[in-house]
Amino acid sequence: MKFNNSKILCIGEVLWDNLPSGKKPGGAPMNVALHLHNIGQTVTIASKVGNDDPGRELLDFLQQSGVDTDLIGIDEALPTSQVLVHLDQNNNATYEICDPVAWDNLTLTPALEKNAAESGLFIFGSLASRNPISRATILRLLEFDALKLIDVNLRKPYDHQETVEKLLRKSDIAKLNDEELVTFAQWHNKHKHDEKSLIRWFAEEYLLSMVCVTRGDKGAVLYCDGNFYEHPGFKVDAVDTVGAGDAFLAGLIAALSEGRNYPDALAFASATGAFVASRPGATPAYDRDEINRILQSN
Repeated sequence: MKFNNSKILCIGEVLWDNLPSGKKPGGAPMNVALHLHNIGQTVTIASKVGNDDPGRELLDFLQQSGVDTDLIGIDEALPTSQVLVHLDQNNNATYEICDPVAWDNLTLTPALEKNAAESGLFIFGSLASRNPISRATILRLLEFDALKLIDVNLRKPYDHQETVEKLLRKSDIAKLNDEELVTFAQWHNKHKHDEKSLIRWFAEEYLLSMVCVTRGDKGAVLYCDGNFYEHPGFKVDAVDTVGAGDAFLAGLIAALSEGRNYPDALAFASATGAFVASRPGATPAYDRDEINRILQSN
């Protein structure tokens, strides 16, 4: 995977995850941006928060984390996003997402267009396109020359087939989980296919150069250039799975941008996701030594 340059733009939701243990900063694009920054990548996050205390706290957190927040606007009408997170007996998360919130009103600005034009990689998720205003902004940014990576997040009731497929057809790379892959298969009446056949079909259907499918605690599979690469995942004592997929994605991008081969990149991504699953919240303090320890445990 080659970028035009090393600058990365992430756009979409920034929010507070309200977990049983308390509130934690979250939102898939923000999580990915934070992990990329901690790994050493050059990344900017574009979003909006409300003119309220939760918004100011979120901005303070991001600024203290060292992530570029110049493209995070303040919305005077809509509140900062907050999500209620439920954990099942295996600490897997489901989400209740408020609507509308500040990141539903992402508007195109000269600064955002300039950053998109200068970026080598553009990362976005399907959830941020639930509102027509933010969707129009994202679609405009997809016209730039950066490599385009969609992080599929099918969150009911914001999982409209027409919207998600329109975004996919403008993307180069897709990351999704195994349950989401089954949803796409059902949309197209493909019920009697094994996972790898579905991944190959998915890549061909949406003209994607790379597809990555995560399998929860069973690892992940990467499809690129007609070849499959798999990793079984790492066993850790999971605290919660919030943000583990985002950390996985950041690890994969960082490893590929550093020139690692596909198997090594997949292993690093899996270890990064496992590390986050072993800590509370989506963005624990990053510890490369701990990730290396997980890698060496395989």
